[in-house]
Amino acid sequence: MSETVDVVLIGGGIMSATLGTLLKELQPDWKIVALERDGEVAQESSNAWNNAGTGHSALCELNYMPDAADPSKAVGINEQFQQSRQLWTSLVAKGVLDEPSTFINSAPHMTFVTGEKDVAYLKARYETLKEQPLFEGIEYSEDSRVIHQWAPLLMEKRRKTDEPFAATRVPAGTDVDFGSLTRRLFDHLKDGGVDVLLNHEVKKLSRQKDGTWLVRSRNKVGRTPGYLNARFVFVGAGGWAIKLLQGSGIPEIKGYGVFPIGGQFLKTSDPALVARHRAKVYSQAAVGAPPMSVPHLDARVVDGEGSLLFGPFATFSPKFLKKGSWLDIVSQVRPHNIGSMLKVAVTNLDLVKYLVGELLKTHAKKIESLRAFMPTADGADWELIQAGQRAQVMKDGKLQFGTEVVSAADGSIAGLLGASPGASTAATIMLNLLSSCFPDRIAGWEPQLRELIPTYGETLNGDRAKAEATTKRTAEALGILA
Repeated sequence: MSETVDVVLIGGGIMSATLGTLLKELQPDWKIVALERDGEVAQESSNAWNNAGTGHSALCELNYMPDAADPSKAVGINEQFQQSRQLWTSLVAKGVLDEPSTFINSAPHMTFVTGEKDVAYLKARYETLKEQPLFEGIEYSEDSRVIHQWAPLLMEKRRKTDEPFAATRVPAGTDVDFGSLTRRLFDHLKDGGVDVLLNHEVKKLSRQKDGTWLVRSRNKVGRTPGYLNARFVFVGAGGWAIKLLQGSGIPEIKGYGVFPIGGQFLKTSDPALVARHRAKVYSQAAVGAPPMSVPHLDARVVDGEGSLLFGPFATFSPKFLKKGSWLDIVSQVRPHNIGSMLKVAVTNLDLVKYLVGELLKTHAKKIESLRAFMPTADGADWELIQAGQRAQVMKDGKLQFGTEVVSAADGSIAGLLGASPGASTAATIMLNLLSSCFPDRIAGWEPQLRELIPTYGETLNGDRAKAEATTKRTAEALGILA
C-alpha cells in the first residue's frame, strides 16, 4: 500500500527547499515529503562550489541586457532577486534562517570590458541603468586609478598601451552560499514534520485514476522500493527533471530537450589575494559561448572561508547531473523533440567550436585567460575545481537561456527546466508556480504571502521611494549594503 500525501518534492536543491518552505507557511497542515537521490541535500547545482554564488540581480551581468538602451530584462531580474531578499528577511525574523552571514554577504558587483566596441556599449548601458531606481548607486569609470581602488588585481601591471578599458561598479551586490541556505531551509522543514528522504531516487511518475500521482522510488542504500501517492508533485531535480517529466506522460513536456554543459573554475584561497579582491567582476562572453559561461573573477565566502574563483571554463559531459548517467543526453530523445534538437545542433556551430576550444585548453592556457582579468596571476596560486552540470533548455529549435516551469494543465505536477539566474530568483519562480498550479487557493494565501514578501504582486522599479525603502530594509536585516 502506498501512503497518500499532499505534496512530493523531488530533488534536494534550492527550488524544492523554497517551495517546501512557502507551502509549510501557507498550509502547515499539509503532509509534505521530499525525495533526494544523494546522501545529502544541496549536492548538485545548489552546492556552493558548483555555482558562482552571485546574487543575480543584473548589476554586472551583461547577458541580461544585450541592448544597452533596453533595461527591461535587467530590471525584471533585479525585481525577482528583491523578492528573494524579502523572503529571506522574513525567514530570518521568524528564526527559520540563522545569522544571515552564513548564507549572504556583501560583494560589490562590477563589469570590466576592453576594446572600443565594448567600452562604448558599457558606457551606454551605464547611462541607461543609472536612471533606474533598482540600479541606484551604479558607477562608471575608464580611469585606471579609480578602477584600481575598486579592484586592485584588475589593474596591477596592466599595460597603458593596451586597448581601452572601462568598468562599472555597484557596491550593493551580494555573494550567496546557496548550499548553506538550502541546508538550513531543509533543516527547518524537517523540524516542521516534513519527511526528507535521502538516497531515494525517483524512478517513475504515474498518473492515477483519482488524479493523484504514484511516485515510485528506490532506496539506494537498502535497494528497497518506495511508493507514495501525491496530490501534487514538484520536480526540482535539475537536469534530471526532463527525464521524469517525459516519463510522466504529460503532453506539456513535448518538444523540450536539454543540452548539458559543465564547467570548471580556477580557485585560490591565498589570504593575500583574497584580501585584495572583494568584488564579483563579470565581462563579455566569448563568441559562441553559452550565456552561463560569461567569464568572471569572484570573491566567495563559503562556510566562513574567503576565496576567489575565476571562470567558468566550459566542459562537456552527456550527463545531466554530476552524478548522472552517461546515457542522459541520448535517453531524452523522443520523436517530438528530435527535430528541434537537430536544428539546435545545426544552428549553433559557434557553440560547438567554443566547446572544443575550451576542452583543448591546458592549465597554462586557463591561467592566460585569467591574466586578461588579473595580469599578475601566478598559476602556482590557483587550482582547478569541477563545477556543476547545467542543462540548458532546447525548444522550438533554439537553445534558450534562463529557467522555465513546465506544468500539467490540471496543475497536479510541475517541473523546472533550465539554469541561470535560477537560484537567485527562486522565490519568484515558486510564487509563479503557486499561482499557476493552485489557482483556487492563491487568493486565500495572499495575506500570508504579503507577510513573507511585502511587495508581493507589486514592482519596485516604478516607485523610487518604495524601491529605496525596501532595499534598505532587507539590507539592514540581512547585514549587507543597501
